[in-house]
Amino acid sequence: MTMATTNATELTQEQVVKTLVQPLTERSVFLAAGPRIFDTAGPLRIPKNGSTFTDPAWHGENELITEKDVDFDELQLMPSTMKSVKVITRYSNELARQSVVSLDQAIKDRLVGDVAAKLDAQFLSAGGDGITTPKGLFAYSGIQTLAVGGALTLDHLITAWGMALSENVTMSGLKWLMTPGDFVALRKVKDTSGKYILNADPTQDAVFRLFGAPVIVTSRVPDTTGATPTGRAALVDFSQIAVARDLAPSVKVLTERYADYDQQAIRVVARYDAAPLNPKAIVALTGITRP
Repeated sequence: MTMATTNATELTQEQVVKTLVQPLTERSVFLAAGPRIFDTAGPLRIPKNGSTFTDPAWHGENELITEKDVDFDELQLMPSTMKSVKVITRYSNELARQSVVSLDQAIKDRLVGDVAAKLDAQFLSAGGDGITTPKGLFAYSGIQTLAVGGALTLDHLITAWGMALSENVTMSGLKWLMTPGDFVALRKVKDTSGKYILNADPTQDAVFRLFGAPVIVTSRVPDTTGATPTGRAALVDFSQIAVARDLAPSVKVLTERYADYDQQAIRVVARYDAAPLNPKAIVALTGITRP
């Protein structure tokens, strides 16, 4: 029988986009924050300006103009050694026939949520080597760091804001990233008359801002490990982070492998990498203690 999109078990590209890519971007805290996503099937090299400036000089009439070389650099993503997020979910044909809800839809929602959680746990971590697993945001080299060394206060946020400003970061693109506990503690701050200092924007539902920047509240920002763990937060321009996404994410229905058990399975494979285009556009707040 001739193979076609109507009988092949491999989902078409359009189906993959609707099933995995688009919902995954919406469900993932990191991907939904607005990084620059590049589709690629192999190693990716992104040219960027180097660290050396040409330093133009003042010259008078008929004076020899000094020659300067332009320094370029590049960001390398998705090496061939980068691992993928993979999962297989098995289910019986009886369950597929007798389910009171759409089993395919239920499995899709679960897989999207699980893959999003796995990616966020890595992208927002302080681990990863950039070779087999992506480096986490708090493991990026060259980012700015503010040691809080206590409870997170509004003064610390202003200091982080000033650090970004001193590096000429575009302030309109900055977003706060913090845990629910740290955000709630800041929301409880009151003035001398007992009124809350921070208020949600009454014109926008469920939108929180601190000093003009939107706040991403997520429990996926990890604490440090050890006997006395401390928390983390960050001020980030996510548009200055590049994400390499494998050009062909795979969602495949497996009908033959488990035929002896009268079962089917869905296999999902997703491959991503991430790194900062401008590390100075990230200010990490570390050493946060909680009451």
